[in-house]
Amino acid sequence: MLALLPFLNTLLFMSSVKAYQANEINEKKHLNGLSLISIIIAAYLFSIIIIEQVVTLNIPARIIVFLVLVILLAAPLYVAVKARSTENLADSNQLLNDVSDNQDFLDEEVEDDKNLVQAICTVNFWCLFLTTATGMGTGLATINNLAQVGESLGYTTFETSTLVSLWSIWNFVGRFGAGYVSDYILYTHKWARPVFIAITLGLMSIGHCVIASGLPGALYVGSVLLGIFYGSQWSLMPTITSEIFGVSHFGTIFNAITIAGPVGSYFFSVRVIGYLYDREVARGGTEYCIGEHCFRSSFLIMAFTTFVGFAIGLWLFVRTRRFYEQIVLKRDRGSG
Repeated sequence: MLALLPFLNTLLFMSSVKAYQANEINEKKHLNGLSLISIIIAAYLFSIIIIEQVVTLNIPARIIVFLVLVILLAAPLYVAVKARSTENLADSNQLLNDVSDNQDFLDEEVEDDKNLVQAICTVNFWCLFLTTATGMGTGLATINNLAQVGESLGYTTFETSTLVSLWSIWNFVGRFGAGYVSDYILYTHKWARPVFIAITLGLMSIGHCVIASGLPGALYVGSVLLGIFYGSQWSLMPTITSEIFGVSHFGTIFNAITIAGPVGSYFFSVRVIGYLYDREVARGGTEYCIGEHCFRSSFLIMAFTTFVGFAIGLWLFVRTRRFYEQIVLKRDRGSG
């Protein structure tokens, strides 16, 4: 199902996809409205998950929770209808002039676009590939084994299921927040965006160390850190890829880079976490492993790996500082 459903969904709706003019009036206002709704939904789900930790909701309460959630999920339709009804088209001649000016600006940027073969031959590509393997690989390995880690550390099934549910919330916070923060810092302080790759990987390394400690509540704190900064990778990587290699072959290059995610996940899940856990089980002579030692070595290895990714991210930041200064200058000139 996981393999076929995305393919069938794409095949079914691909004919309905249309190209729209990117320079839309009041586009930012409507996007901010959609972003606000997303934050409200995330906060609502977070509140419900926490409430269910304290009290057991009866059937009427569950129905009310469900109806409120349906209303929130339908709210983006209101934003779309309002955007359509309040849309004011500019003078056609002015629109043509704007499109022409923007096209000149875009043509200047497209001259530096690279295809997949050209991108693979650059150091920047392999820096992004390795940081993806360390960040997304260890993040996926953690979420895939979170329930088993919780069981070994003495958490109940309900607590571990709650951790998995909250991981999705932290993931959203990372994806949403990293884009806004990196944009703000880039255009106000001119910091190259790859510095945020380094920062997120450094904080993921701390998160792995927290879980490895096995202290009371460490899994909660560690999962928050890992969830937020794992999600940040998914927000930062496509943006950085398009900025460094251009948009003409963005899809191909980005998909090639993200291959590192499942490859890293397989390595850390099977060759690190799985192997070391089975070794601890064999030592104990029992069917399951209980205690901090079951996963400590695995998370320390992943902490070291993400720290290496942090160093690679810093190197990429140093390499691309002048390039990103040019991006800011082009952005200012394009909007001027």
